[in-house]
Amino acid sequence: MDLSNVDYAKLEASLCNTSGTVSLAERFRSLFTLKNIGTNESIDIIAKAFSDDSELLKHELAYCLGQIGNPRANPTLEKVLEDLSEHEMVRHEAAEALGAIGCLESLPILEKFLKDENESVVDTCELAIDKIKYENDPKNKAEREANKSQYNSVDPAPPTTETRSVEELEEILTSSKYKLFKRYRAMFALREIGTTEAVLALAKGLKDKSALFRHEVAYVFGQLQHPASVPALTECLQDKNEVHMVRHEAAEALGSIATPEVLATLDSFKADSEQVVRESCAVALDMYEYETSGELQYANGLDAQHQNMHSLKLASAQEQS
Repeated sequence: MDLSNVDYAKLEASLCNTSGTVSLAERFRSLFTLKNIGTNESIDIIAKAFSDDSELLKHELAYCLGQIGNPRANPTLEKVLEDLSEHEMVRHEAAEALGAIGCLESLPILEKFLKDENESVVDTCELAIDKIKYENDPKNKAEREANKSQYNSVDPAPPTTETRSVEELEEILTSSKYKLFKRYRAMFALREIGTTEAVLALAKGLKDKSALFRHEVAYVFGQLQHPASVPALTECLQDKNEVHMVRHEAAEALGSIATPEVLATLDSFKADSEQVVRESCAVALDMYEYETSGELQYANGLDAQHQNMHSLKLASAQEQS
C-alpha cells in the first residue's frame, strides 16, 4: 500500500467524527483503512477515538490495535482495561488485543484482572496470558511456523495440531473440563477445516455457558462466511435473553455471510432496544451491501466505498503479509 499520499487528517476527522455528521459505517471504513496502513500515526489516531460513546466502535478500535500488533498501542489498551467504568465488551477486547500483541511485559496487568468482577474480562485475561506464554515459548516455534492460518488474523489461540477429526474437536470445544485456551484451539481448528460438518460442530458452541465463548464462535462464523451457520446465528440474534456482546457479533457475522435471507433479518433489528445491537445491524447492512456489490478489492476508506468488516480484516492481513 502506497503511504506517500495518505491523508491522516481526513481519516482522523472521519473516525473521530469531528463534524458530527459521519455515519458509523463510514467511521468503520476509516478505522479499517487505518488498521491496514498500520503506522504509528494510525495507532495514535485510533487511540484518540476511544473518547467516543459507542461501545461497538470502541470494541473494534481495540480489536484493530491488537491486529496491528505494535506495542505502541499497549499503554492505550492497558488504560482501557483498567477503566472499570468502561463496558466489559470493550475491556475484554482490550485484554484480547494485549494478548494479540504478545508482549511478556503485558502479563502483570492481565494477571491483575484475573479476579475482575466481569466474567468475560477474567476469561479473556486468562486466554491472553496463555497466548502470550505460548507465543514466547521457544518450544512452540516450529508449531507456530507450521500452523499458519489461511485467515491471516491474530487469534486468541492458535488452531490445535493434535487432531483433524471434527468429532474429536467438537468434544474438546464443548467440554468444560478443558482449559479455555485448549477449547479455543479446537474452535480455530474447526474454522480451518471449514466444512459443513465443522460448522455444525461450531454451532454447538453457541450454547456454551460462557458469553465470551459464544461471542467468539459468532466471530469465527463471520470469518467462515458459511451459509450453514445462518440458522444458528439468526437464532442467536433473535434471542432477547442473549447478552448483547454475543448478539452484536452474530449480527456482524450475518452481514458478512450476506445470503439473501440475511437482509430482512438484519433490517428487523435496526430498532433493537440494545444500542450495540442496533449499531451492529446498521454496520452489518453496510457490510451486506458490500458483499453483494461484486467488489472484490480492498476499498480505501478515503473513498467512502462500502467494505465488509470481516472481509476487510482478511484483506488487510493479506496486504500486510
